[in-house]
Amino acid sequence: MPLITSAGIGSGLDLESIIRASVEAESGPKVAALSKKQESLEVELSAIGEIKSAISKLNDTIEKLADPENFGKRAASIRQPESGDLISVTPTSDISVGKFDIGVQQLAQGSRAVSADLAFSSVDDVVTASGGTLSFSAGADNSFDLTLDAGATLAELRDAINASDDNFGVTANIVNTGDPAIGSKLVLTSNVSGAGNDLVITSDTSELDTIETYDASTNATGGMTIADDDKAQDAVITVDGLAVNSSTNTFKDAVQDMTIKALAVSENVTTDTGTELDTARLTIDYDRESVSTLIDELIANYNNVIGNIGFQTRIGKPLNGDSSMRGLSDQLINTLGKALTDAGPFESIFDIGLGVDKEGYLEKSSLVRSLNDAMDENFDDIGKAFAGDNGVAKDLEVLLGNYIDSSGLIKQRETSLSGQLEDVKDDYENHQYRMESFEAGLRQQYAGLDVLLANMKQTQSYLGAQLANLPGFTKQNN
Repeated sequence: MPLITSAGIGSGLDLESIIRASVEAESGPKVAALSKKQESLEVELSAIGEIKSAISKLNDTIEKLADPENFGKRAASIRQPESGDLISVTPTSDISVGKFDIGVQQLAQGSRAVSADLAFSSVDDVVTASGGTLSFSAGADNSFDLTLDAGATLAELRDAINASDDNFGVTANIVNTGDPAIGSKLVLTSNVSGAGNDLVITSDTSELDTIETYDASTNATGGMTIADDDKAQDAVITVDGLAVNSSTNTFKDAVQDMTIKALAVSENVTTDTGTELDTARLTIDYDRESVSTLIDELIANYNNVIGNIGFQTRIGKPLNGDSSMRGLSDQLINTLGKALTDAGPFESIFDIGLGVDKEGYLEKSSLVRSLNDAMDENFDDIGKAFAGDNGVAKDLEVLLGNYIDSSGLIKQRETSLSGQLEDVKDDYENHQYRMESFEAGLRQQYAGLDVLLANMKQTQSYLGAQLANLPGFTKQNN
């Protein structure tokens, strides 16, 4: 720390200005050099960071291009009939392209059981005086039991069914008809769809016969009936006129490698040959749009890297003359243009509708064939050109990794530059310490001079006073 003094008080000289000027003369050139070095390092580090960011974005795109699944997607388009949407679909990458006419004959439904007329007069009717257990089932894999307390009412039965943790999908409701000849109706609806999966209810006591369903296979009677229109049923669709059944409204592999969901029943339409189901036209094609978008992304991010390298290596820029950055540009174009094998007619990436202009930027080109032509003629081979065992994407991943991985060239440059900036910071601190010591030395030297001059002034004043008192000394009047 500088000495806290005010030099020149004793002598009357402006020693503070002299000290300050001396420190500035000693410190200025060094501080200017350190500032210039710091600025140069920071600018270079920023330039390296911008190129690294551009390479990272390109690498993200290359990783997508290296994934074969991104070239195996299929796109489904549906032309629904005027009556409304009939189906929705989810194709997989394995499905073959094609067109299908799909109609919906019926939707899947669960069963609905209704209690007999006058079985109950109101919600407060007691369904069992002594208690008992009801067993519910629908199909082979769905069942649960419900035990009722003695004196349970119709309303309590409804609530117990709906609240049961074991309930597989039975909903209970009570409809109060207001007609004394009919009374209140217990309505039980099962969500288990599919032919043969009607709701079956049995009990362990005759008191609960009114809640049991009729079982045609055993000729057992019960108070709950399922009308023909309320029976569980399959969904039925037609694919190019061929009927296909499903226990739910979802059809998996009705068309191989595709899931179709029935949304509504087709209307009957009259044609020249008679009456038939209205259909939706389903078209499965290669997902050309996603591939085109991915290649557009490659062009944009590749050109961003080339542009950044060109900008940062210009005359006057921090990376001017940097051979490693210029070398990356050459390696990129060489790797991109490598010879391909097992990619159909494509001998290089430039055969699928890409090209490089005179400034080194990637662009869409139709010199050999356009991208659209390539997708029309050899869609699957485009994926092999990028993501195949000998595709360019894997080589590009390795190349870019050599620059941006944790041990890559750019990371090493960043580490080196950051270390040099820390060294400059240390140099600043060391220089500051030296300047403080230098100033302290100056103050010590000038403090001695200040005392000496002060003593001389004091001596001068004393001698002048003594001389003034000598006989014959005449003081000059001004």
